[in-house]
Amino acid sequence: MSDREPANIAPHEATPDELRRSLGLFDAVVIGLGSMIGAGIFAALAPAARAAGSGLLLGLAAAAVVAYCNATSSARLAARYPASGGTYVYGRERLGDFWGFLAGWGFVVGKTASCAAMALTVGAYAWPSQARAVAIAAVVALTAVNYAGVQKSAWLTRVIVAVVLAVLAAVAVTAFTSGVASADRLSVAGASAAGVLQASGLLFFAFAGYARIATLGEEVRDPARVIPRAIPLALGIALGVYGLVAVAALTVLGPQRLGAATAPFSEMARVAGVPWMVPVVQVGASVAALGSLLALILGVSRTTLAMARDGHLPRALAVVHPHFKVPHRAELLIGVVVVALAATTDVRGAIGFSSFGVLIYYAIANASALTLRRDEGRPRPAIPALGVLGCVILALALPPSSVLSGVAVLGIGIGAYAVRRVIAVRRARSAR
Repeated sequence: MSDREPANIAPHEATPDELRRSLGLFDAVVIGLGSMIGAGIFAALAPAARAAGSGLLLGLAAAAVVAYCNATSSARLAARYPASGGTYVYGRERLGDFWGFLAGWGFVVGKTASCAAMALTVGAYAWPSQARAVAIAAVVALTAVNYAGVQKSAWLTRVIVAVVLAVLAAVAVTAFTSGVASADRLSVAGASAAGVLQASGLLFFAFAGYARIATLGEEVRDPARVIPRAIPLALGIALGVYGLVAVAALTVLGPQRLGAATAPFSEMARVAGVPWMVPVVQVGASVAALGSLLALILGVSRTTLAMARDGHLPRALAVVHPHFKVPHRAELLIGVVVVALAATTDVRGAIGFSSFGVLIYYAIANASALTLRRDEGRPRPAIPALGVLGCVILALALPPSSVLSGVAVLGIGIGAYAVRRVIAVRRARSAR
């Protein structure tokens, strides 16, 4: 454990190397919701149904339990260390430099791929024949919004969350009032434990957005009070919405048809006999993907900033814009990388890969929370302990291709870290 104490940052003024604290409780909750109630629910529901079948709701419940443990640990740590970087900072401060690096590396690489997936989701719904062009335009536009300042991003996220909630509410009402909905399709008979765990790991992709609140810790006013409130509030609202729409989808389509659907909510509208809802769903999915992309760029750029400050990434990325008070170089780099991915690859299958990286990220967060003392706001030990165990189990339960690619990317990061340490040691010896 490091003996370093968190910086005492003034809430009213930022120095040239610090970000501006402009987000209150409402904005923090909305940014978390913008990450969770976004494209994740549109993208992850069908793959989860394919994995779990009739056990989809059990998978959702398991993902929610792990997410609650992660959220509790993250909230306590974020209040203790209110700086950009999230678990990268917590792992570094509580467990050591390597564990912080591993968390940050997994988050940046996995979530950068998720950014491209969300951009392509926008294109696929908004203009399927020009999906890549629309994806690139979305990345450029949202990078520009983030560049103009986090408060602009918070205002745009409010609009996005309102639109998506309205669309999902309309979908649920349409499903429950249709003549084809049947509660018999909610039966969990025949569900396998392996399928439920895999579905839970895939659905975790949709829950992981509350990390954005923690990674923006340096831009939240009164973080010791706001962050512990914002994270569980955002998680609770998201869980309620997910549960409602999952039940609606199952009662109309059933697990088999839901698992086979490429656009499950559009399929629900057709089966329910309300074809006019299809374009509404398409608009909602596009807006949701935009919301997720906006929040992802925010989170990845802040973790990049924190890692650059410590020399794990080029220090040129640690610069904060003197006027907008955002890590503009980190944001521009992330934008360029995501544009390249969206233009050349199809990363919509990256849900499992992203979930693997983020589950490792949260396993380190829970392990960090276990080291907190009672006077530092430590949660009940059973919560982070269950979080560590749950993250590891769900990560290993993901599809084998996701696990193998995730392990390979983490291995590359560990190799780079080892090389950097060797170079640093040799330089230190030469300087003596």
